[in-house]
Amino acid sequence: MTNALPELLAPAGSSAALDAALSSGADAVYLGGTRFNARMSAQNFDAGALGEAVSHAHHLGGRVYLTLNTLVWDRELTDALAAAYEAAEAGVDGLIIADLGAAALIRRALPSLPLHASTQLSGHNAAVGQVLSGLGFTRFVIARETRFCDLAAAVRDNPLEVEVFVHGAL
Repeated sequence: MTNALPELLAPAGSSAALDAALSSGADAVYLGGTRFNARMSAQNFDAGALGEAVSHAHHLGGRVYLTLNTLVWDRELTDALAAAYEAAEAGVDGLIIADLGAAALIRRALPSLPLHASTQLSGHNAAVGQVLSGLGFTRFVIARETRFCDLAAAVRDNPLEVEVFVHGAL
């Protein structure tokens, strides 16, 4: 077990939000692209803006995680993989993914890109961490409904980093 401080991760639905988060002490931001993003009503980031956001965040010492946190139909898998390649090319520090099929495809294509299991996967116990670890994930976002005692067990008894929301949807 490590004694490292937790990563403070903040949402960034726009370039202004990214700047606000990083200048206010966030270690990292998560943001959406123009596809496969559960918050399509945010400003989000096209390929050019994503590259600029990642470059800017890295310059400030921050990390950027791109959300691909929607379910992906078979007919969309090629596009989801293209979105992952685009994110990798932009230099993102990881992908937050909700669809296990898309994750498997992305893991094979981009084996060094960290994958975080989105809260939309509803992981809520250590067993989920064990399974996700075998699928190539490095972190899972634990379900928001998880009780503290269950959270402690999930953190203690699984091999992955566990991300916890400390705020509700805003």
